Amino acid sequence: MTPLLIPYPTIDPVLIQLGPFAIRWYALAYIAGLILGWRIMRRVCQQPPAVLSPEKIDDFLLWAALGVIVGGRLGYVFFYKPADFLSHPLQIFIIWEGGMSFHGGLLGVIVAILAFALKHKVSAFMLSDLVAIVAPIGLFFGRLANFINGELWGRTSDVPWAMIFPRGGPLARHPSQLYQASFEGVLLFLLVFAVWRLTDGRHRPGLLTGVFCFGYGMARVVGEIFREPDSFLGFILGTGWITMGMVLSLPLLLFGGWLIDRAYRQPALS
Repeated sequence: MTPLLIPYPTIDPVLIQLGPFAIRWYALAYIAGLILGWRIMRRVCQQPPAVLSPEKIDDFLLWAALGVIVGGRLGYVFFYKPADFLSHPLQIFIIWEGGMSFHGGLLGVIVAILAFALKHKVSAFMLSDLVAIVAPIGLFFGRLANFINGELWGRTSDVPWAMIFPRGGPLARHPSQLYQASFEGVLLFLLVFAVWRLTDGRHRPGLLTGVFCFGYGMARVVGEIFREPDSFLGFILGTGWITMGMVLSLPLLLFGGWLIDRAYRQPALS
């Protein structure tokens, strides 16, 4: 096959530069995901069984944003580059240059959900189910931002849509960021939304959370097959194919499966 039928569309990662102040696509992706997710959660929470008010969703937005940002950054620091950041700790705060971990962000959101549910005396599972519906939206925008930044590119390939990324060397590669935007964003959103809309999933606390965790774990493992492993890690566990992303997704698969089983073992809410 002849590669490069689709050239990489070079896009400046900085949308607007005003002196030292810059608005980056990467930051806008997080903002778009949070705002769209918040608006959808406000509408969904009013459907039966309505256990959370739109006003409580408004309050939760800040908690979720802090969980995503703090957890995502600390996850990247400790999962991927602990030695580098321990040597230069101030770089932990330079989040506008990239370097976020989904698994860390997920842990941060879990902490935010548990703390918010405890403070406001609401069901943590019902809140996490609402988050599960909209989380793929943020993942979709995040992967698009990775593509715009020309980072986290795929493995070398000769498929007709392979691209040469500016920082990825001279070889054509899979646009794996777009694959992951499709798997983790579009397809996962359709799956979770279908379970909420077409089944009794909304009446089974924890089911949507389980579907999201299991679905994301599967999508991430598949996406890692096409994605070039991080240069500072490479393949791990002495293999030529296992990546850190795959390893971190295994607990999600197990946890998601357990949540789905648990949800169906409990009586459905009326």
